Amino acid sequence: MSALRTNWSSTRRVLRRAAAFVAGATLVAAGAIASPASAASTLPGWLSTNGSTIVTAAGAPFTIKAAAWFGMETSNCAPHGLWSISLDDGLAAIAGMGFNAIRLPFSNECLTAKASNSINAAVNPGLVSLTPLQLMDTVVARAKAHGLSVILDRHRPDSAAQSELWYTAQYSEQRWIDDWKMLAGRYKNEPSVIGVDLHNEPHGAACWNCGDPARDWRAAATRAGNAVLAVNPNLLIIVEGVERQNDGSSTWWGGGLKDAGAAPVTLAVKNRVVYSPHDYPASVYAQPWFSASGYPANLEAVWDANWGYLVRKNIAPVLLGEFGTKLETASDRAWLDALVGYLAKTKISYAYWSFNPNSGDTGGLVGDDWRTPQKAKLAALAPILTPAAAPAPQPNPAPTATPQPTPKPSASASTTPKPTATPKPTATPKPTATPKPATPSASPTPTAQPGASSPAGITAAWVPQSTWGEGYVAEVTVTATGPVKKWSVSFDAPGTTAVSNAWGMSCSVAAGRVTCTGRDWAAALAPGQTVRVGLQAAATRAPSAPTLTVSAS
Repeated sequence: MSALRTNWSSTRRVLRRAAAFVAGATLVAAGAIASPASAASTLPGWLSTNGSTIVTAAGAPFTIKAAAWFGMETSNCAPHGLWSISLDDGLAAIAGMGFNAIRLPFSNECLTAKASNSINAAVNPGLVSLTPLQLMDTVVARAKAHGLSVILDRHRPDSAAQSELWYTAQYSEQRWIDDWKMLAGRYKNEPSVIGVDLHNEPHGAACWNCGDPARDWRAAATRAGNAVLAVNPNLLIIVEGVERQNDGSSTWWGGGLKDAGAAPVTLAVKNRVVYSPHDYPASVYAQPWFSASGYPANLEAVWDANWGYLVRKNIAPVLLGEFGTKLETASDRAWLDALVGYLAKTKISYAYWSFNPNSGDTGGLVGDDWRTPQKAKLAALAPILTPAAAPAPQPNPAPTATPQPTPKPSASASTTPKPTATPKPTATPKPTATPKPATPSASPTPTAQPGASSPAGITAAWVPQSTWGEGYVAEVTVTATGPVKKWSVSFDAPGTTAVSNAWGMSCSVAAGRVTCTGRDWAAALAPGQTVRVGLQAAATRAPSAPTLTVSAS
């Protein structure tokens, strides 16, 4: 079946619906639409599974339609964008777009951090003083007020990068399980927290039912799932796939569930497992099926083989845990059109990546101002969303989390199984399905660069964040020593070809030199004010400690 629509009248209906939806979402985000009904009353409550269907307590089928809002897995330990918009603004926009849930990534490191950063206190009064765990409580409470359920996503152990396995040398399996038990207890009386995504994107050495306790993701998910359900038996246990499947095929990180049908995750509490693959277009990684002669009509068979069969054969529910695109190429548009049609036909649940515009691989559902809806994307998603006027949110409630002691890191990683020296085939693709604004486990202390040019009224310091083969993320702290109306910073960065995203400034690249100018919330600075701005760049190598040239007026 061709994935591209050819019926023009059908296309016009979709576009009209999308246009009405986008207009509604804009008004909702601006606070122009409200309903007297309580937003929380629209929540489904605890969910379970029945064959391949997710159902409410009354047995009614329920499709999870989530958007990811990332940031609590990075060194910021807070949803990104709170430097520009309020938490309520973001949640209202997501609800107004037609989503009914958020997927909230976090790192274990952030669970024990004492503070978050990059939150604008003027826009989000009261959030700056919270610990990341208290901030998570607030996100859950405010999401509920906007009629949004929450899926907690253990995205990374520390805040540096995605790990292949569910443990590392620093963060043991026991720490992973203990933190999940803590969160299960914390939200035991909060049915708006509907599920837990145990570990994001197992890949590399991770295997499914291979019998090696150091690498067997199915066995680890069983251990963790049972531990969580022993604390709160009402949660959905969301289990991603692996990159390398037992027949030798490879797919996206976390995307391979071909073996789950014959070797399922079986938990002590029945009807709780939801499988969760990830899927991305050719712009993220050139998987072989994108260059096949039958593309895009071949996609449905690819999805059916890797994970869709679980629903087709009524084995278990599937939640497509990540999918997204910048929608800049014909191939990507064909992929998204086919995938939306597939999700609509199968009624598979999903979580779109991402609300954030600062996702390097996919961009977001809003523009760089964190407010302007991305109309083309929303039009493409319209057939599977239910845009409506957002109910008026409830006043700020006290978080309903059950008080728990702050989790303490495990004294050692001795309980962590040690992976055997399994060769890693060099031919296996390394898809970058997880967007790359990753940040290191400890936010570095900015230091002034030697030889930096600092005019009267302003200073700047380079804060490296993360690097990978195709790019890097860095932040710059800018401090005003006097009143500043405008400022800019530039530095030599040989190998940098483009700045894909920036926050708090606009950046350009010319002849291996990057020049950035303050904008939006960081454009004008008061004496003594410090802002932390950043950029994500495509590059063959990253500058390690560039000399910053700053100017101000």
